[in-house]
Amino acid sequence: MSENVETNTVEPQDPKIGLKIAAERLSIVRYVFLVQIEDGIASAAQRASLEYADAVLIGWPETDSSEVVDLTDAQLKVVREHMELMEGYISKFSQMEHDGDIDGMTDTLIRITERVAEVRRLYQPEFPLPTFAEIRRVVQDEWDEDMGKIDPQENDPTADEMEQETEFADGQGDEANEGGQA
Repeated sequence: MSENVETNTVEPQDPKIGLKIAAERLSIVRYVFLVQIEDGIASAAQRASLEYADAVLIGWPETDSSEVVDLTDAQLKVVREHMELMEGYISKFSQMEHDGDIDGMTDTLIRITERVAEVRRLYQPEFPLPTFAEIRRVVQDEWDEDMGKIDPQENDPTADEMEQETEFADGQGDEANEGGQA
């Protein structure tokens, strides 16, 4: 009894499928992150990680777009490597979500977005993608401005200075009450 056994490696029929999967995975992770931080005031780092994901996803092309190039076998291999790294980070992200580790999720969203950006850069080399550092600078400036509107003091008072201000305010209140009783 002789059987002819054929071994096939499973490769996607569409070599551009990585482009679609990368966008879908980042969109899901971004949404999960957004849900996790929506109850509080997002830190500058959290805002920046979301903005970075948004910047990478904005205007995402369809796989049949004229802006999307055909990749060589070597480039497809690089795409697979980025996708594997991305999936590893997504696994870590899921565990961090389970553990309630928002700071870890923030950092990991950045790593996932970096992998997706590299995939997009390969398929759409003419599309200008910002770096996380560029996004972070802009978001930090906005954050500082927003926080300045909440607490417009130029200096950071020490605990002693705040206590003195409180005592002074309390003392003025006592004097006003005594003046009204005389």
